[in-house]
Amino acid sequence: MTCQPAPISDDLNTLPKLPSWVTSARAETLETVAFRSGAALTVLDQLVSDPRHGVPARLLANRLALSAATAASKLEGRLARKADIRDAYHLTPPGEARGPDGDLLAFWREVVRVRTSGLGEIADLVGAEFAGEVGIWLDVGLEQARTRGPLAGCSAVLRAVLETDDRAERVACLLSDVVLASTLNWKTVLPVSAQRLAKAALLNLTEERRGAELAVQVRILESIEVTVRLARDHACRAEALRTVAPKLRAKGSEAAVDLFMTEDTVVPASMLSPRIRGTSIPMTSRAARRFCDRLVELGVARELTGRSTFRLYGIAS
Repeated sequence: MTCQPAPISDDLNTLPKLPSWVTSARAETLETVAFRSGAALTVLDQLVSDPRHGVPARLLANRLALSAATAASKLEGRLARKADIRDAYHLTPPGEARGPDGDLLAFWREVVRVRTSGLGEIADLVGAEFAGEVGIWLDVGLEQARTRGPLAGCSAVLRAVLETDDRAERVACLLSDVVLASTLNWKTVLPVSAQRLAKAALLNLTEERRGAELAVQVRILESIEVTVRLARDHACRAEALRTVAPKLRAKGSEAAVDLFMTEDTVVPASMLSPRIRGTSIPMTSRAARRFCDRLVELGVARELTGRSTFRLYGIAS
């Protein structure tokens, strides 16, 4: 029997969405960016803060962490591909060195678990070299956010960090995300800032060249708009997965589905077998592979690598 993919609802009208005037308007001045970003951030805040919208927050955060790691690799001059970063993190055996690509993803996955109120946690993430400056840099960003808007706060903290060390791109982007989250009263961070930034734009910002702040804010605004669309899509995909869950007969399928709802990448051999991560429920390697392939057949998951071995899976998108 041929399985039909689970339908993804086209009716997104129940979810908050970006007004057309936000996505179609041109960002010609800092004032227009501030106006548009206010609308976009309001929509994003509604999506991630209200559980009634069904956005799988941890899944969204982990997916953004991978995108941030890929963007940060470019900013740092390494140009690692998303697939290489994902493999380095998820396929390195426990206890072995992940290498710079895997460590970069580990950093951003820690970012999404840090509390915005936990200055000590943030300082630990940035390392001893910059730990003493974190509070000062955040004060600069938060003050600008209070007086000129969230994206002004983001650009201010980016500049403050990079004026100290122009190679500290990941720290600068992390603190920009903390400013954004703090302004919106989020308890945790979403990695938004790094997604579309370029090294040249950050260099122009630190040198205070004409139009540099506007260019950086426009890039962050674009990232916010992409994140809104991603959150809406994840809400629909998660609902499709919930819909097919009763059809799954494997022992532990409920716990395995929960894992797909939180992890953007699922490794059957280590996350589902010999026990489903976070549980004491056993699952054989064969059963884990069959479970993942069944989700693919039902149209609610996809295999991420295209390989026949060392396969990775994630919620369909």
